[in-house]
Amino acid sequence: MQSYIVSLCLSFAKINNEVGLTKSFITMSSKINGDIYTDENTLYNFSHDTSLFEVLPQAVIFPKNVEDVKKLVKFVSENKKSHPSLSITPRSAGTDMSGGAINDSLILVFEKYFNEIGEVNGNSIKVRPGAYYRDFEKKTLRKRKLMPAYPASRDLCAVGGMVANNAGGEKSLIYGKVESYIKSLKVVLADGNEYEIKPLSRKELSKKMAQKDFEGQIYKKTFQLIENHYDEIKKAKPNVSKNSTGYKIWDVWDRDKGIFDLTQIFVGSQGTLGLITEINFKLVDAPKHSGVLVGYARDLDHMAEIIQILKRHNPTSVEAFDEYTLKFAFKFFLQFREGIGWLGLAKLAIRLIPDALILLRGIPRMIFLASFDSNSYDDIKHKIDSLRKDIKIKHWRITLEEAENEEKSERFWMMRRKSFKLLRDNVKDKHTAPFIDDLVVPPENLAEFWPKLKKIMDSYELLYTIAGHLGDGNFHIIPLMDLADSKERAKIEPCLNEVIDLVKKYNGVISGEHNDGLIRSPFLDRIYSPKIVKIFREVKTVFDPQNIFNPHKKTDSNWQWSKKHMRKRF
Repeated sequence: MQSYIVSLCLSFAKINNEVGLTKSFITMSSKINGDIYTDENTLYNFSHDTSLFEVLPQAVIFPKNVEDVKKLVKFVSENKKSHPSLSITPRSAGTDMSGGAINDSLILVFEKYFNEIGEVNGNSIKVRPGAYYRDFEKKTLRKRKLMPAYPASRDLCAVGGMVANNAGGEKSLIYGKVESYIKSLKVVLADGNEYEIKPLSRKELSKKMAQKDFEGQIYKKTFQLIENHYDEIKKAKPNVSKNSTGYKIWDVWDRDKGIFDLTQIFVGSQGTLGLITEINFKLVDAPKHSGVLVGYARDLDHMAEIIQILKRHNPTSVEAFDEYTLKFAFKFFLQFREGIGWLGLAKLAIRLIPDALILLRGIPRMIFLASFDSNSYDDIKHKIDSLRKDIKIKHWRITLEEAENEEKSERFWMMRRKSFKLLRDNVKDKHTAPFIDDLVVPPENLAEFWPKLKKIMDSYELLYTIAGHLGDGNFHIIPLMDLADSKERAKIEPCLNEVIDLVKKYNGVISGEHNDGLIRSPFLDRIYSPKIVKIFREVKTVFDPQNIFNPHKKTDSNWQWSKKHMRKRF
């Protein structure tokens, strides 16, 4: 094993071309229980996530335990001053769409060893960041419990990425995002020690701030920073139902309640402040039944009114996808067998027959799903019937279909949840280019906003699909582009700039769930005031004075650096 590590370190030396650093790396590596790789194949495999970027790391490390993580952080901290290129970027499942899980130094992958899932304890459960949400949910549902802030990629993502991005999804309309389900976190900070963070009372906060150590300084400086700019920070909180941009500084300190909660600054921080080693999630009771009312809208003329009617009926979620997503679902239908098998696929085909008949009347422009959860089947049927009547009375060009139980509604959720993976796996001449994939505007502004957004998209002659959370005004717009073509890549920056300006005009944000990463971090100063961006930078300095955690994101990003690392091969 020792000779294997040494050979890896020699590869590291060749890549890094720094002998002194390599000696330190060899010494540190001999004390690591996990796995370290510097071979070309591994480095390439971890040079990209599901974003449109590619950044080649110097080493990929799978820490086996918390001690490994602490040693790695101390190694980087001790060598950062003499070797400025050193950094650590955490990664779980690598499904990030913003480029948040890639970088040019050390990648720490939690998926392999940090995947333990604890036991449900009342309304909470502890879990390691590398655990897949699909496995986590299976365990909680055995106790009829649920962490409801899961994204559409629930079958692919890990919980660490969900916390790092402040994920949300189809149930966020009622239940909120991950930020609402964190009881406590364990994190390794820049001094190389692990700490537990959780909501504190004024008395507990005073005790923390009195400590004469790194943890004490974190609490003291963060409190002073927020207290000194309290009103301005509170006012800066975007007036939208979802936000994953910047740092959640407005939700840390509540003067009225006397609660100081550092977990809120870590949720959505994308691994730039420290490394999460354990998550203690809050859980809710899982509903016994769910059903949906599906609408096939042949035009988008009444979108704002439709949303208003839908929200009046208090659905658990209001999801939507466009005609292109529907076409892809039918075109690549056989691929739905993954996860449900051939028998499940046969049953699904039978259930899709009504949809096929509806399509004979013409391809709808938008398909929306209003979902209801309840412990009573009759309650769900009543809610669906009531909503159906309110929409039908308008005589809009909308065909409605009821699916009042889980079995009947399955086909619609599969189309919605698997749409991005279908695109990524099957469009051979073009590739998904998520650069305006997560915008949010207040739903009441959609009637004006939507036509202007489409005008921008069409002016660049982009082929794109739309899916998202209609009730939140949160849309995932995925252009399909040939990124090997320089003319196609040249469309990204000006289109992105125009969309950001439009989102700002209508009081929105550029990410509701997917976070900033390499794609949106350089534009935070277009959404927030210079003073708030300065406070973001001060937060980063408090927690990470040497910038060892996931650089090029959030506060030290640079569009030219990001643009240089756009993928040209797939």
